[in-house]
Amino acid sequence: MEENKVTMPQLGSSAPRFVANSTLGPIKLTDYIGKWLVFFCHPSDFTPICTTEIIAFSKLNDEFNKRNCELLGLSVDSNPSHIAWMRDIEKNTGTQIPFPLISDSNKEIANMYGMMADENSDSHTVRNVYIIDPNQKIRCILIYPAENGRNITEILRMVDALQITDSEGVLTPANWVPGSNAIMRSPQNYVELMDKMKTNNPNCIDWYLCFNNDNNDLRRW
Repeated sequence: MEENKVTMPQLGSSAPRFVANSTLGPIKLTDYIGKWLVFFCHPSDFTPICTTEIIAFSKLNDEFNKRNCELLGLSVDSNPSHIAWMRDIEKNTGTQIPFPLISDSNKEIANMYGMMADENSDSHTVRNVYIIDPNQKIRCILIYPAENGRNITEILRMVDALQITDSEGVLTPANWVPGSNAIMRSPQNYVELMDKMKTNNPNCIDWYLCFNNDNNDLRRW
């Protein structure tokens, strides 16, 4: 009998489709067509780091939703385990988990998304994050080890960065945050280069590095 192989989807590829059971009932990837989706996994219910992450995701859920973005979690624990854990979190912290958690006991989805630590693992997923766009293309992949929790604010920032790239055709520099300057795309051919050199744009450091707004301190880059 052929074993499930651990694969890793590539940036820009179609997100592997699935149908699964979750804490909010049956769910499938195509339910999220037309929305952004942060699809993440955690190693195990009732563990300390995972609990802090689930709480942190929950506290920022409304911010994700404001961006037309949904949250979807997964682990290889059973659905009753998920439900008991969610109830335990609410009882002890007052935090309700507003998004679904998928039960992937047979590791089928985890293997499709490369969420296991290695292809021979028979235990738990690590901490993968997939940001999937409204066309169900994978736009960002983040992978954290089991021992270290994720920065949920950074995941939200990455959704913002992808959305401004799509809506305005710009790039985002190091340490970009919403409201700061983005970068204009570089010339793609010699004609575009010559045209850019003629404009003497004050927002440019050089022909290949131009910002989209006035910047009084370009040289800090």
